[in-house]
Amino acid sequence: MKTIKRKTMLYKTGVEYGDYTLNHVQGCSHGCKFPCYAMQMARRFGKVNSYEEWIEPYLVENTLEILDKELPKLKDKIKFVHMCFTTDPFMYKFSEITNMSLEIIKKINSYNIPVEVLTKGILPDEIVNVSMNSDNIFGITLVSLNEKFREIYEPGTAPYNERLKALKKCHDAGLKTWVSIEPYPTPNVDDLPLIDLLNAISFVDYIVFGRWNYNKIISEYKECKTYYNKQSDIVEQFCAVNEIQLHIKEGTRRD
Repeated sequence: MKTIKRKTMLYKTGVEYGDYTLNHVQGCSHGCKFPCYAMQMARRFGKVNSYEEWIEPYLVENTLEILDKELPKLKDKIKFVHMCFTTDPFMYKFSEITNMSLEIIKKINSYNIPVEVLTKGILPDEIVNVSMNSDNIFGITLVSLNEKFREIYEPGTAPYNERLKALKKCHDAGLKTWVSIEPYPTPNVDDLPLIDLLNAISFVDYIVFGRWNYNKIISEYKECKTYYNKQSDIVEQFCAVNEIQLHIKEGTRRD
């Protein structure tokens, strides 16, 4: 695959549930059409000019060398490193990215720093052997179980059942797992009951739940505020019963 070089890698993120992060790939072949906030920002700052450019990812070839310089300086400041906010560390069907991400996890863990991984691809079996910090947590984004929805809005991502199967393997191997249910759609987009999705991930340690933004199709749903308040209650009750840690994104539940 094509590569680029960068001068820096680790940075402090302003995301509400984040700490430090890195993005060792530019672009994302998953091509989500919610629309994708990361793609919007990349276009705004001139990193890509079109959707077609965005879905052709570039691997940052000098990532490990940069980390060798940055980790010794930042190791006492970092609580954890999130992988990733503007790309995907296990991009579906990109072995070069997967291999690099596994090396990154090993390197970060070697400084006794945990990682928080999130993907719409497949968490590889090798993670079990690579993970060297008990606070590491491995997750998938899952907003539906409906493959027709995925084909329209997440066209380049891994099928939902494959994501779930890989996540369950991590859990069964004793690793901490989580799911990001964001952006969760309204019924005029996908009418799968939230409880069906929650039952499929009842084994995880942590859930993030958030509404869908940046799309006029959501504003067309007249009961939007009431709907997201109700769904927030459902996920809150589910997590309480199943002893799952929960974070509801700001703005999801509204008065």
